[in-house]
Amino acid sequence: MAKKWQPPSDWIKITTLDVHAAGEPLRIITGGIPSLPGKTILEKRNYAKINLDHIRTALMWEPRGHADMYGCILTEPVTPDGTIGVLFLHNEGYSTMCGHAVIGLTFAGLDTGLIDLPGNNPVIKLDTPAGRVTATAFRKNRRVNEAAFQNVPSYVYAMDMRIKLPEFGAITCDIAFGGAYYAICSAEELGIRLIPENFSSLIRAGMAVKREVDRSVNIEHPFEKDLSFLYGTIIVGPPENKNNHSRNVCIFAEGEVDRSPTGTGVSARSALLYTRGEVKKNEFFTVESILGTCFTTRVVHTTSFGSYPAVIPEVKGKAFITGRHEFFSDPKDPLRQGFISR
Repeated sequence: MAKKWQPPSDWIKITTLDVHAAGEPLRIITGGIPSLPGKTILEKRNYAKINLDHIRTALMWEPRGHADMYGCILTEPVTPDGTIGVLFLHNEGYSTMCGHAVIGLTFAGLDTGLIDLPGNNPVIKLDTPAGRVTATAFRKNRRVNEAAFQNVPSYVYAMDMRIKLPEFGAITCDIAFGGAYYAICSAEELGIRLIPENFSSLIRAGMAVKREVDRSVNIEHPFEKDLSFLYGTIIVGPPENKNNHSRNVCIFAEGEVDRSPTGTGVSARSALLYTRGEVKKNEFFTVESILGTCFTTRVVHTTSFGSYPAVIPEVKGKAFITGRHEFFSDPKDPLRQGFISR
């Protein structure tokens, strides 16, 4: 009987493909939403914000998602050589770039045929709100075994800022861009170890840093007003595995905790580490997440971005498909657009 059941014609049906990259979820919307008008990805993003935000909240928030859910909408490319366009979704709104999502989309898109490209090392040219991101898959036995992406130009915005937090006292932080702006600070100064047991404390500290930097620093992207905001806080500490470079935890959006090492976050850190002379061009370094999962990063090129010296980071990692879903929205359901309890 259940196999024969079909939802009433007035219900909305949305299909998704779900994956995780280094533990961080990604819900790829594969059907059920209209095409997004706009000549640029930022125009498409703005249309989604105004007209389709109920879909974001329905799929990211409870009861279909949770406070730390993450997703993306695929669009047609907006550049002549682009493979696909992508918008990124989370509990607060719409990201400008997301590394774990690029890795997850590369795995799931190619393994399922959602993105149809031949060869052992297909290249996906993604049009993102932050600019062009190029992902390369490494296939083995017709399945993606690993994926790497070269990010947008990443750079240091401010270094060695002193801020004062009511609960944690005075700390030093840097601001760097890796597709989004992050405040980067030390776990030791905050007095918090980067382990799952300290989840709530990390949210509290990360949001305190974000609010204080928001209050005290005027962030301006060189070219796009829509990118001129602080996205999150990256708290950095020593690795649990001595063979790795470091561990970091990213607190972003409205208290969302990245389970992965954060692709845009390690890109921002690569710019900071290169600027400080702590890593060299083409020197690999591996960063752990709060779960101990890893992304490996290197600086592949140096460039400039507006008036800023910048680097092009490459980030490498793995992802795994977790499900394929049909979600329904009953127009009589008072909670059909979702709710969030954080």
